[in-house]
Amino acid sequence: MITVHHLNDSRSQRVLWLLEELGAPYEVKRYQRDAKTMLAPPALKAIHPLGKSPVLDEGDARVAETGAIVEYLLETHPAAHLRPAPGTEAARRFTYWLHYAEGSAMTPLLLKLIFNAIPGRVPFLARGVAKGISKGMNAAMIDPQIAAHTAYWEAELGRSEWFAGDAFSAADIMMSFPVEAAGSRVGYGADKPKLKAFLQKIHARPAYQRALERGGPYSYA
Repeated sequence: MITVHHLNDSRSQRVLWLLEELGAPYEVKRYQRDAKTMLAPPALKAIHPLGKSPVLDEGDARVAETGAIVEYLLETHPAAHLRPAPGTEAARRFTYWLHYAEGSAMTPLLLKLIFNAIPGRVPFLARGVAKGISKGMNAAMIDPQIAAHTAYWEAELGRSEWFAGDAFSAADIMMSFPVEAAGSRVGYGADKPKLKAFLQKIHARPAYQRALERGGPYSYA
């Protein structure tokens, strides 16, 4: 039996969604963020030294990192409809988006989360300075990067209906979190109709809805 160590409001929601798309039986062990710090609980460190989620257990196998888990599941639970045929252009794009989602895409989003949190984490007398630093970094470096990435996503979804081509794949599952996170942090205006449509389509998928039921509250949905 597959067990997913799942942290609320985290990237592990994608693993539950993938398992629902695969139709694979699994159980969920839930972990809750600290209400003040929003950090994962210490109990996760007993599962993985970094105390991060997701982590997947199946038999003697323990797999961490969302991208690695996705590749593991597609190897052990083959699903042609979720991965393009090898050697095709769609397969090349699939591999690219699978790694981009946790590489280039998440860096500016994580920086925005950190810099937005700084003013609330410093002593009261230093908050004015901290707010100025946060605002300056967002304006000069972080927001332009997020704008560049979201414009790139919009253009790519103009090439094809889904990220890896004309068919839905696990690459779209991987890209769901950065697209959702960016939407919650900067929003998508009238100039991002493709991204808005992407979110509407994935949120309407029955497997996505079932994953929400299994994983619990998920702010990005």
